[in-house]
Amino acid sequence: MLRQYELVDRVLGYDPRADEALINRAYVYAMKKHGSQMRASGDPYFSHPIEVAGILTDLKLDTATIVTALLHDTIEDTGATMDELADLFGVEIANLVDGVTKLTRLELTSERSKQAENFRKFLLAMSNDIRVLLVKLADRLHNMRTLHFIKSAEKRQRIAQETMDIYAPLAGRMGIQEIREELEDLAFKELNPEARETLMKRLNEFSAESGDIVERIAEELRAKLLEGGVACEVDGRQKRPYSVWRKMERRAISLEQLSDIFGFRIIVDEVPDCYRALGVLHSNWPMVPGRFKDYISTPKNNGYRSIHTTMIGPKQKRVEMQIRTRKMHEVAELGIAAHWLYKEGSSGAERSEEFAGTFNWLRQLIEMLEHGGSPEEFLEHTKLQMFSDQVFCFTPKGLLITLPRGATPIDFAYAVHTEVGDSCVGCKINGRHMPLRSVLVNGDEVEIIRSQAQRPSPAWEAFVATGKARSAIRRSIRSAKEAEFGRLGRQILKGVFETAGKEVSDVILQRALHSLHKEDLDELLASVGDGTLSAQQVLETVYPELPVKKGARRKPTRNDSEDQRGVVRITGQGRGSAIRMAPNSFPLPGERIVGIITPGEGVTIYPIDAPALAEFDGEMTRWLDVAWDIDPDHPQVFPARLNITARNEVGALGHITSLVADYGSNITNLTMTQRDSDFYDMQLDLEVRDFKHLTRIMSALNGISVVSQVVRPRR
Repeated sequence: MLRQYELVDRVLGYDPRADEALINRAYVYAMKKHGSQMRASGDPYFSHPIEVAGILTDLKLDTATIVTALLHDTIEDTGATMDELADLFGVEIANLVDGVTKLTRLELTSERSKQAENFRKFLLAMSNDIRVLLVKLADRLHNMRTLHFIKSAEKRQRIAQETMDIYAPLAGRMGIQEIREELEDLAFKELNPEARETLMKRLNEFSAESGDIVERIAEELRAKLLEGGVACEVDGRQKRPYSVWRKMERRAISLEQLSDIFGFRIIVDEVPDCYRALGVLHSNWPMVPGRFKDYISTPKNNGYRSIHTTMIGPKQKRVEMQIRTRKMHEVAELGIAAHWLYKEGSSGAERSEEFAGTFNWLRQLIEMLEHGGSPEEFLEHTKLQMFSDQVFCFTPKGLLITLPRGATPIDFAYAVHTEVGDSCVGCKINGRHMPLRSVLVNGDEVEIIRSQAQRPSPAWEAFVATGKARSAIRRSIRSAKEAEFGRLGRQILKGVFETAGKEVSDVILQRALHSLHKEDLDELLASVGDGTLSAQQVLETVYPELPVKKGARRKPTRNDSEDQRGVVRITGQGRGSAIRMAPNSFPLPGERIVGIITPGEGVTIYPIDAPALAEFDGEMTRWLDVAWDIDPDHPQVFPARLNITARNEVGALGHITSLVADYGSNITNLTMTQRDSDFYDMQLDLEVRDFKHLTRIMSALNGISVVSQVVRPRR
């Protein structure tokens, strides 16, 4: 355990202007408050805040953060209060301690509540002052170092998994790589001890066989760089077990195949020296293609800057190189903590400007919080943000956009602005029209094609890689669906009221809000539209004097007139909205259709002769009269399906596809379901304008000699 004078000396070593008296006062206060409390390890509890403070001195943090570390458990575990801390140590420190305490309380309740909701509160609590998270990361690191003292295996597993899922990625996004790597390795040790033990054994054997290979490679690198006129420091190390394991998993290779388990850093004075050092390395040793990244010209989101290259280096060993200046190394080691590092002659405003970009990722997460969605969605989006490697793309005007690996033009559009993403209809990548699902790579120039009539498609969710894009897409879909439910609800109410011979208006519908426990008219309409509230209930609430007609609704028939009162008219396929087509039924304009209301989901449209309707015969209250309302001036296409039996002869398939094209239809899918020596069966999916269009195609297909039978399947 650090002694009082040792802790003070550490702080004064990097910040001679630190408030020594304040640190001493906090040390004594915390020691007295924790008194005889003990940890699971048997050590005095006070050893924990001391070690947390010690970890933060390695990050060279300011006096307020060090004092907060000493006091961070006093409110939670002792009789200390916020007012007392504010009187003794100032409001700033009291607020920091309170922020850490709130995070700790969330952690303590995680077994009884959802991790997702806790994490949402976690980010809100730390967003006011990032130092709260720095203290929490140091707190988690020391707890992970002593995790083996906890007797409950289930609790150890939970803490380790939480560390791997949340705290280690957060440390990475803060740029504090040493803490991230140690957290990952400690969690790995608990979550997969057999794998780590096997890996450690192999790495130790490898080290024994190689001897002082790391120092010998470093010495040869120094000599070549000095010969090339580059003054520098070179240090090397063997990678941590979890880092090696993750690379083996990602590449699906064995340890024997993984040759780049050594990492070397070259520290120089100025930026031009970085590129001179790179030139010396590549002049003397072959680089590995595709393993070069320049994070100096295009820094990472967390402020990290360095040149990375992999080469077949000295002793014919494959080694990873990082080249950076001393200032860059400081940021790489301390990450966001370097924002508070004491610098002679450097103002707070200058440091804030230098590190302003580092907080962008946190601002994006808070923006996602503000726009709703479930806590589980938010946790999913946040993990996407934190875990992904980066690619760098550009707008046509040269603006740099940083995205995770696997990102598509949709992610790019939302990274530029939410409105750009919402209105995206197409893209050009490096001047060529490309699909929106194309995966972007480093250096791509992306131009987004927009239309104000566009809205996000549910299909986009399947190929986006950023939390921001996925959150915006889901938000837009929810909003559109609610609006669609509202429009459908209004139509259904209009039909039911007209059938009953009663007037319907917003003023009249307002009468039902209180009795039906609805906040406003929008909620009432949406409830009718999604089927959770029946229009008949609303009618009877507004006009209670109406006689109740049991079984009034009857099953529609093929001969029912489509212009009767009470019919709900639909304009299209309604994919992903309140009105959708029954799967594998393919109803078309021009044929009689019926709707089935499913509570919470809206209306599903079936052809009137669909066999699947038989299962709803005993639930006539769910049946809804619907009819097509297609604008002839704005034709649409609808999916249809045909089962075709054709002769197995040369050119038969060509005859069929050519005929379909001649009739102005597009084939979307073709599947051979059975093939014999004389005939074969196929399933043909195509797009048609209406029932007449499909009928003409079927008649024409029946008229060619290679076709034996054409059937429209019904389900």
